[in-house]
Amino acid sequence: MCLLCGLTPSKEPQRLRRREFIAGAVAAAVTPSLAHAETNGSTPKPQNAISPDAALARLLEGNQRFLEDGEKRQDFGAEREALLRGQNPFAAVLSCADSRLAPAYIFDSELGDLFNIRIAGNFAAPEVIASFEYAVLKLNTPLLMVLGHEKCGAVEAALQTARTGERLPGHLPLLAEAIAPALADVHVARPEDELATVINHNIQINVATLRAASPILDHAVASKKIRVVGGLYRLESGRVDILYP
Repeated sequence: MCLLCGLTPSKEPQRLRRREFIAGAVAAAVTPSLAHAETNGSTPKPQNAISPDAALARLLEGNQRFLEDGEKRQDFGAEREALLRGQNPFAAVLSCADSRLAPAYIFDSELGDLFNIRIAGNFAAPEVIASFEYAVLKLNTPLLMVLGHEKCGAVEAALQTARTGERLPGHLPLLAEAIAPALADVHVARPEDELATVINHNIQINVATLRAASPILDHAVASKKIRVVGGLYRLESGRVDILYP
């Protein structure tokens, strides 16, 4: 029995092969339709067909409206009707599952604007990478963001596990294992800075993982079709700071 994940040695390779199969199957399924990313060649939201840099600027403009309590008035009925033809989100956001972190609100976005991927600790598991590959290949999404936040409980749990050696219950060790790389080589002058430092490092690592994910995302980054950035959400102010542009 594996002490970290509770799986027997014979089952773990099966689990890894399944993840690899899912990622490969998604890429294989969407690649033939790359030239026809939108249903019937139409673009449901033409305003979302923008460059990676313009997409980042638009996210930050939405965040500024959120800070100023100046959210746009939305016509949800018209948005739903337009999206019956498909979707072309201008950004894909990997964020923590924390209830205080809601990208649609934080960036004052409309239906069909954001392709949301949420998992506690905002880490790029194989299924997450496959989801981003789908957004890039099938939906022509130009901007990918890893969005962490202050006082992340998943990162704090990983830190606590590393400090005490105590095993978390249930499937929680899987989160600690995924976040563990962010704990390496972290040196702080004050203990109270450790959590914030690891949170930032976790964002950095997962941005790098997405930028290097072959054979799809790394090629799209190199050809400047997409941009991958890392941001941090400030709980008190509501501001998103771009840490890794």
